[in-house]
Amino acid sequence: MAEVLTITSLKNPKIKDLLSLSEKSRERRERGLFVVEGQREVARALAAGYEAETLFVCEAYLSEPLVVAPDKVFPVSKEVYERIAYRGGTEGVVAVLRTRNQSLEALSLRENPLILVLESVEKPGNIGAVLRSADAAGVDAVLVCDPLTDLYNPNLIRASLGALFSVPTLCCTSQEAATWLKHHGIAILTAQLQDSELYYDTGMTRGTALVMGTEDRGLSPFWREQADAHIRIPMAGMMDSLNVSVSAAILCFEAVRQRNCR
Repeated sequence: MAEVLTITSLKNPKIKDLLSLSEKSRERRERGLFVVEGQREVARALAAGYEAETLFVCEAYLSEPLVVAPDKVFPVSKEVYERIAYRGGTEGVVAVLRTRNQSLEALSLRENPLILVLESVEKPGNIGAVLRSADAAGVDAVLVCDPLTDLYNPNLIRASLGALFSVPTLCCTSQEAATWLKHHGIAILTAQLQDSELYYDTGMTRGTALVMGTEDRGLSPFWREQADAHIRIPMAGMMDSLNVSVSAAILCFEAVRQRNCR
């Protein structure tokens, strides 16, 4: 087998292709490819069944070997790696992986599942942080409704620390999500200030969907009308809302508390 030469130029076609995928959601969508950085994140994606298209590896930063077909691995110089990796010289791996089509019908649910629903949350970092909390709380699925960013945005993946790959996560419309939840007998609890009760006074031991919107707009009338109950987190100061990732963590772990106390 011929030796694979180290890529030392940013003008290399493979590097230009990688940067295009990192920066353009349309490119990711049309080609069914996305970029993941870091040994931990790449390992979690591969363990979850994502297929590696290409891996760019900088031996100077690599702390442990990768289990992947050698013909998919391309060594790069430190200078090239520091340009393609957002976090610079950290872990030595940037991968191009194939996206996966996931559907509501394909989700496998345990008894009394816990679902998180995010309506039109735009910031990738917020969604990534929500996914970390979802992973920690053992959430069964995260539904990103009427999305304003794609799930394979590199900032989202970085913020999730790879939780995107450990928690079943998919995009759908609000109508599709509500129909699916009702079909499975999952109670819909909407986080909102108006006409609501304190979250810890609301039962979450049965199948439950926690629905949250953005800080500035909140939830649409559609979800308020679909809800079985409206819940709120008490606010003792001047602020009337929390970051969606903080709210998600509070509500998810209340569900965990209630279920563990039964």
